[in-house]
Amino acid sequence: MNTYQFAAIDIGSNAVRLLISNVFEDGVNLTFKKQSLVRVPVRLGADAFLNKHIPAKKEEDFLNTMHAFKSLLKVYRPLNLRAIATSAFREAANGDEIVSRVLEETGIRIEIISGKEEAEVVYANGLRDNMDADRSYIYMDVGGGSTELTLFHNHNVVDSRSFNIGSIRILMNSVTENEWSEMKLWLKSTCENVSDNLAVIGSGGNINKYCKLLMKEYGEELKYDEVYHLYKRLKSMSTEERIQKLFLNPDRADVIVPAGKIFSNVMKWSESKVAIVPKIGVSDGVIRMLYNQMKLEQSFQ
Repeated sequence: MNTYQFAAIDIGSNAVRLLISNVFEDGVNLTFKKQSLVRVPVRLGADAFLNKHIPAKKEEDFLNTMHAFKSLLKVYRPLNLRAIATSAFREAANGDEIVSRVLEETGIRIEIISGKEEAEVVYANGLRDNMDADRSYIYMDVGGGSTELTLFHNHNVVDSRSFNIGSIRILMNSVTENEWSEMKLWLKSTCENVSDNLAVIGSGGNINKYCKLLMKEYGEELKYDEVYHLYKRLKSMSTEERIQKLFLNPDRADVIVPAGKIFSNVMKWSESKVAIVPKIGVSDGVIRMLYNQMKLEQSFQ
């Protein structure tokens, strides 16, 4: 059996994650297994979205996080690492400057990727494996700063769009009615001919938490009414109640409500009656891409 280890750093608007994963080849099966996942709630998005700038305190928190990740990477010694940053860094005027500082101090090279590239990373993580050939799907990735939506039909991408609508943006009241209208119009026009047999595939920490709160297994269907009523229940509770009664982490307890608004609207406007939550994410997609890159390079040797 061949065993390989890779690392992925996902720098989101709400949290920064380091994933270490092992890949096992036994000649027949290919298995990806998480070795370690470290999540640090740095929450870079709030200032990036509001002021288009990551302030010094957040920058230091982020640098300390990356130094800690560097130390862990020295212990694990993965074959390869890829670090990607999404909407917070896309919008921060000093994003490139911080990326340069991280490279200089830690040797970790960060890529600032587009919303479309973000969706492609998740698609690389076996998204096709969760689709039936005779059904259409809206893939939905809800982050702190943006929501990526992609329509799939017969396993092919029909259309894709990134919207500046995210859980942190909503908390900050920085999502305009025009942006909501654009999302609604895009969903209704794009899904017009496939709405009879359409399902949503959701990824991200918040939709995963909805799945757990509804006591569903990964891959099990969540009905629109279940998602909507849970959203309304969470909205009726204070942040403290969500922490105390539902045992949510503080950095999850506030963003889970605006995320629920996005889930509900996407399902309603696309006329999807169910959502499916496979256990996939940006970090997992990066790991699979690193493995595929290694196999491609081996084939040319």
